[in-house]
Amino acid sequence: MHVERTFTVPRPVEEVFDYLADFTHTEAWDPGTVSTTRTGGDGGVGTTYANTSRFVGRTVELTYETLTHDRPHRLVFRGRNASATATDTLTFATAGEGTTMHYRADFDFGRLGNLLFPLFVRGKIDRLADDTVAQMSRTLS
Repeated sequence: MHVERTFTVPRPVEEVFDYLADFTHTEAWDPGTVSTTRTGGDGGVGTTYANTSRFVGRTVELTYETLTHDRPHRLVFRGRNASATATDTLTFATAGEGTTMHYRADFDFGRLGNLLFPLFVRGKIDRLADDTVAQMSRTLS
């Protein structure tokens, strides 16, 4: 299951990339995030984060890792716990004096979860993606 959105913000691409490359900023731009703390690394590939999020009334702990850090073009973060993997891919392109971003989140809930979860949470994930774009746009404006 995945969601993706493309949108433009009025900030230069390098500034947007640098801000979002620091995954601790999810506290400001991701409406589901309760807290994010860097647990290792220098901010580049291999950097790890402890993330606590709330979704459909549940608190979820994930360990995120930066998989791709290609300044200023592409970031990939993967979050894992015992029952799920979330992979966030952000790509960036200059749009005049602003930045066009493509955001994609892929979710893997295991074999059974991948069959059942879309039936129950698809609409909620779509709304969360819309809320994330709105909050990220406000934060970067």
